[in-house]
Amino acid sequence: MDPDGAQLGIKSLPDALAIARQLDLDLVEVAPLANPPVCRIMDYGKYKFDAAQRAKESRRKTTSVGIKEMKYRPKIGPGDFDTKTRQVLRFLNEGHKVKVTIMFRGREVFHPELGKRILDRVAEHVGDAARVEAEPRLDGRNMVMVLAPDKRAKQSAAARAARDDDPPPAAPGGVKDNEGP
Repeated sequence: MDPDGAQLGIKSLPDALAIARQLDLDLVEVAPLANPPVCRIMDYGKYKFDAAQRAKESRRKTTSVGIKEMKYRPKIGPGDFDTKTRQVLRFLNEGHKVKVTIMFRGREVFHPELGKRILDRVAEHVGDAARVEAEPRLDGRNMVMVLAPDKRAKQSAAARAARDDDPPPAAPGGVKDNEGP
């Protein structure tokens, strides 16, 4: 094929190379297993550059989803719980998955219901922004749950909030506050 995509027919290798040199282009074999092999006359450097640009553009469009981890303890105070849960919410809003870990020490491991209760509270607090991807499970001395960002739930929550923010329509013929009797 010539640079415009038109087929030149079956040519011998020296003839094809001569045509490519006349046009100051490269002869590139595109289908070596065909009989006879298919070659194309093109600027190979420009082709490689365009392919690299396309690959770079596709890499730029992909979002990297990382897993962030937040560690809690069974006897966490309310202030620390709120701070850590806000951080979990921030990670989820940035598009990251979050691994929530409850670390047990000593005999605390014999009371996994305490850890389950905390994980349920975390899931409840971030309910609109996330979905539970991996249910809470005991893993040695830790209890682990994985939360993933949920775009659909976030959109429906935003729509609900916008609907709630709209003031109700005023009653027709109503009395204004600053009018006297």
